[in-house]
Amino acid sequence: MRLSKHQTAVLALIIANVIWGASFPIYKWALTSVKPFTFVFLRFFLGAIVLFPFVFRNLKIAKVDIGKIIFASFAGITFCISFLFLGLQIAPSINASIILSTSPILLILAALFYLHEKIKKKIIIGTIISLFGVLIITLRPIVEHGLNHTILGNFFFILTAIGGIIHIIILEKIMKRYSSLTIAFWTFVIGIIPLLPFVIIEAQQSNILNLFNIQGIIGITYGFLFASAIAHSLLAYGIKYIKTSEVGIFGYVDPLATVIVAIPLLQETITLYYIIGAVFVFGGIYIAEGRIPYHPFHLLKEGKN
Repeated sequence: MRLSKHQTAVLALIIANVIWGASFPIYKWALTSVKPFTFVFLRFFLGAIVLFPFVFRNLKIAKVDIGKIIFASFAGITFCISFLFLGLQIAPSINASIILSTSPILLILAALFYLHEKIKKKIIIGTIISLFGVLIITLRPIVEHGLNHTILGNFFFILTAIGGIIHIIILEKIMKRYSSLTIAFWTFVIGIIPLLPFVIIEAQQSNILNLFNIQGIIGITYGFLFASAIAHSLLAYGIKYIKTSEVGIFGYVDPLATVIVAIPLLQETITLYYIIGAVFVFGGIYIAEGRIPYHPFHLLKEGKN
């Protein structure tokens, strides 16, 4: 059966989010050997190298869009991924996937504000409930262990979600004019430039041989090949054919992929507070969207071109 462009975009976004969901525990595992800014830099530098043979004939960006590309790169790579890696160093990887699952709510609100559309009452209610769930997960360490570094890691995940939303909204406005691989390549290259000073500092403080142990090799390879070159190209393609307010829906896939990998790899556990928080997060998302069958796989049934 031949898939329409819409269905292909849906499948692309599902695969991208499975890759990203599984990446959280893999990154946390690898970060015991590799410094965070060095990891982010190598992930996207090597990802850009992988993409270059496919885009070197098609790298031109219109002057009117250069500023947007730079802003999107700083938001989605420099800001978003750096805070993700900093958070993973000090907080459970399963927290990242749940907190980032609020992106559908935040993305809908951002799209509505950005497009100056009227916000429905159910979206406001759903947002409050969902964000309450995030608050439970974020502040859970105080209840269970007292004030500790995990809370800071959780707040880093919130900043990650904000950066990702800004990235998507900006790119959605220009994606139809360019190849998805071209956009992915430029965001990688531009996004890692501000990281160079931090990479140099880390290089002076750590042993470069740590990059070549099993954790470093697996983490960096997964990062640049799957989570960067492949997943970001799939995201850029999907944004071409999926509405901005629907892109965040695909984040529902992330927590399942994260838990499946995190429990055996890191021995992370799902606590009662985590479950309660997750119920509020997804309950709020359901209220805001008002349709329980509206999940990523449901969109594959649609035949839009």
